[in-house]
Amino acid sequence: MKRTHPQRLEREHLLAVLNAVDEAIHIVDADGYTVFYNDQAARFERLEVHDMIGKHVLQAYPSLRPADSTLLEVLRTGHPVLNRQQTFTTEKGHTVTVLSSTFPVFRGKELIGAVDISRDITKVRELLEKIVLLQDRCSRLARGGVQADAIRTARFTFSDIVGENAQLEKIKALAVRAAQATVPVFVFGETGTGKELFAQSIHNAGPRRDRPFIAQNCAAIPGELLESILFGSVRGAFTGAHDRPGLFEAADGGTLFLDELASMPVPLQAKLLRALEDGYIRRVGGLRPIPVDVRILASSNEDPALAVREGRLRQDLFARLSSVCLQLPPLRERRDDIPLLVDHFLAKHHPEERGRPELAREVLEFFGSYEWPGNVRELEGAIRGALVLGWGEPVLRAEHLPAYLVRPDAPGGGQRENQTLRSLLESYEKGIIRRALARAGGNISEAARSLGLPRQTLQYRLRMLDREDRRVGTEFANKP
Repeated sequence: MKRTHPQRLEREHLLAVLNAVDEAIHIVDADGYTVFYNDQAARFERLEVHDMIGKHVLQAYPSLRPADSTLLEVLRTGHPVLNRQQTFTTEKGHTVTVLSSTFPVFRGKELIGAVDISRDITKVRELLEKIVLLQDRCSRLARGGVQADAIRTARFTFSDIVGENAQLEKIKALAVRAAQATVPVFVFGETGTGKELFAQSIHNAGPRRDRPFIAQNCAAIPGELLESILFGSVRGAFTGAHDRPGLFEAADGGTLFLDELASMPVPLQAKLLRALEDGYIRRVGGLRPIPVDVRILASSNEDPALAVREGRLRQDLFARLSSVCLQLPPLRERRDDIPLLVDHFLAKHHPEERGRPELAREVLEFFGSYEWPGNVRELEGAIRGALVLGWGEPVLRAEHLPAYLVRPDAPGGGQRENQTLRSLLESYEKGIIRRALARAGGNISEAARSLGLPRQTLQYRLRMLDREDRRVGTEFANKP
């Protein structure tokens, strides 16, 4: 049997890997002629691999000038170009936008070529530009006197925040006060706790309620695109750039909500800080300062102090944005709100009161013992799914819940695999009673009223639970 030469086998393995990756890879020699072009590049540029081999960069991409091509720039300078956005048209007339990094290839000290690694962001860029243009048009309509409800994107108000938990009520009261001013507000809390709900409510309760509210998740777009999305661009700022307004201009006179702020690249944070301090922005590639009047609301799903310590959030930017800083409690710290939230989401996702199911007692009690790592958003998802799986049933039971919730190893479920249903229910009941007594300062009559129970019933439940605790303790002590 004939054996493949080791060098040929190694080359075949390398080619297989280069064609299997998700990124487009384009390699040219020292004169700019293509020596390798992988399958992924051919797919999103809609070209043929065999047509590209041996073709010069400027012939393959006739819209590029020598100064525009990162491959030719690297061949000219010998230095890498990192994370640059390029828009170009291929020889077949297809326009694509890529985010690419280009590196020189040396043999010893001799520059023998360059390799470009890129990913297609054409659809992302087109969608974002359409959104920005639409938001800018809406804000212009608002400034021209069009009825605010026709263009408002902030739908929620403080009345939409469901809950009577004392901690939540305190934060809501602070947010209502902050809404009356135009100072920045920084909201942080775990994912699913309602940060954008608070941001929209602050906007709608403030003096800018009739002006645009624009939200942007800083983690949702590549950092290299985020700058032009926020500040806009001028024609020629980068290959394929057009005169476009950014979100600051679209939000002029209103509110800009920057979600997941710590995901914004640190150099861009410096530019954001300058814009906030000066009250002016400059489009990418532009020199003309543009005055903007925008209230900034920002958020993070982690403690901002940690992001500052780790260098992901500039201290001076956080200080500028945290005139008012609100921390939203996770659902596990406001379990007394779960029944209210359950009723709210049942009505929201089953608007017809006739035929609306109830939750079985064991499900409601399970909800009270679960840790809810996804917080209110996870609770809403569980109820929405249960309504689908239990459609037509008068009572929603455990089998209608998402499968991951009822597994013994469910996230946030603690050590339930070693507990009986009875012990889980008793644990939940103890927690409810303890919290009621704590709120009532130990007054049994007041606690009973808050729980909707007769005083004698609450006393009976306290005795029974205390007796069960002593029984378990005795059994444990008598074990060999």
